[in-house]
Amino acid sequence: MASESLLLLGCLALLLPLASPGSIHDLLRAHGLPPGLLPRAVESFSLDPRSGLLEVHLDYPCYARFDSLVFFDRVVRGNLSYGDLHGVVGVSQEELFLWLPIREILVTDPSSGVILFDIGVAHKQLSISLFEYPPECQPGREGKIVPGIREGFRGREEKALEEQR
Repeated sequence: MASESLLLLGCLALLLPLASPGSIHDLLRAHGLPPGLLPRAVESFSLDPRSGLLEVHLDYPCYARFDSLVFFDRVVRGNLSYGDLHGVVGVSQEELFLWLPIREILVTDPSSGVILFDIGVAHKQLSISLFEYPPECQPGREGKIVPGIREGFRGREEKALEEQR
């Protein structure tokens, strides 16, 4: 009887981290998405377990760079399921000097190393490795880039090469 109770407690302890992840980045990872999809500037988040509605509140609207410049509004929403964040609101990506809303983020096969972004007019495939770590985020408003922001961002590859020198 005592060993059965210990086994049950051990199983519950393993399941608890899956039931209530500590950060938004842990939650994304638990749902098969890379943790660096959202910046470090997350103030709070909530997930409705029935509908899958995820609502993320950032400290401030901001810009981050992955392969291009991405804008995060103060509130980001989407429907979260395993490997998919669809119906995304509050995230835009700059393409050819146009700001296009990101509507869906999808990882169909984690072993492929590819993540798919639906930006309305096209689908964009990027390496999941770009989203391994939550990016730093520079304050700003969509379309109103603070002078020097574009120049202030350098790709992670450039930073890594510079650190190796």
